[in-house]
Amino acid sequence: MQGIDRSLFFCFLGLTLFGLIMMSSMSVAGSFDVTGRNDYYFWRHFIYIILGIPIFFISLKFPHEYLKKLALPIFLFALLLLVLVLIIGQSFGTAAKSWLSVGGVISVQPTEIAKIATIIFLSAIFSSPYWRADTFERGFVTFVVIAGLPVLLVMAQPDFGSILVLATAASSIYFVAGAKLKHFIGGMGVAFLGFLIVVLTTPYIQKRVAVLLNPDLDPLGAGFQVKQALIAIGSGGIFGRGFQNSIQKFDYLPEVQSDTIFAAISEEMGFFRIIALIGIYVFIAYRGFQVAKNAPTTFSQLLATGLTVWIVGQAFINIGVNLAILPNTGITLPLISYGGTSLWTAFVGFGILLHISSECQQKGRKKHFY
Repeated sequence: MQGIDRSLFFCFLGLTLFGLIMMSSMSVAGSFDVTGRNDYYFWRHFIYIILGIPIFFISLKFPHEYLKKLALPIFLFALLLLVLVLIIGQSFGTAAKSWLSVGGVISVQPTEIAKIATIIFLSAIFSSPYWRADTFERGFVTFVVIAGLPVLLVMAQPDFGSILVLATAASSIYFVAGAKLKHFIGGMGVAFLGFLIVVLTTPYIQKRVAVLLNPDLDPLGAGFQVKQALIAIGSGGIFGRGFQNSIQKFDYLPEVQSDTIFAAISEEMGFFRIIALIGIYVFIAYRGFQVAKNAPTTFSQLLATGLTVWIVGQAFINIGVNLAILPNTGITLPLISYGGTSLWTAFVGFGILLHISSECQQKGRKKHFY
């Protein structure tokens, strides 16, 4: 791993280990409900991390010239999975049909694969001299079609949290590629109009927005998760209740091992330590954008931008939901929340980003990464 951004790597390693440690505390109630033991989710998460190690190293070493050539097949494969999940997909505790069962042993979430596939394909497209982001036909229209296909398929599940993450990451690539401001702003305006239409025509989205505006609304129904998350965060105070001492994790916080793990961590760790955790994600954003700035090729620059916005953007959307700043979206906290597909795709994202950082040094575009 010579030449990689060491600080970025240690952030990746630290968050992964921190997530595993916190899983030993946060998942006890959910594990007991499933198996009668309190370590079910911990050991599954541990296995996911072990299986993710070779995925990370393959991503770290994979040549980017081949990744660019494979961008279209990867994107088409992701679209195929999104179609399949609408036909034979499963839902686990939510209204969204978001999972594909593989041999009855493991479940895969195609939406997570679609995020990274879209980032890779858009980066490949707009690094080509033919597809110019500053034009309407070969730029704006191309962006809308490429980003719109997975967005529409994810909307059909429906999974609006993933749509927000996907659209944000895709838009960052389009913007950095040189999009005209009028096209970019116009596209954002149309997207916002579409969001308003969805809110006005979808009852459960209306409830989530209403709860956002008034967290005390329907505390035993639509507002239950938000209310319990705020109680957990407030209960942590300055220094927290202490490791393994969360009360809200015992069946008060829904999906505490995934969607609301930030709230439970806040309860145990307290204000100062949770600020440090947020600071790590801010630092990842800073280093990721530095990698993008010094990337040796346009493809690497766009790819690093999209990956950074995806990982950090998803983190802050999850945090914003737990703090009742954003509507409930049901997405994970990268590298910390329980999950297989979400964890592995984050490993792939960091592996690619660190590979680009090593290219920066090799090409002499930056003197050092510490």
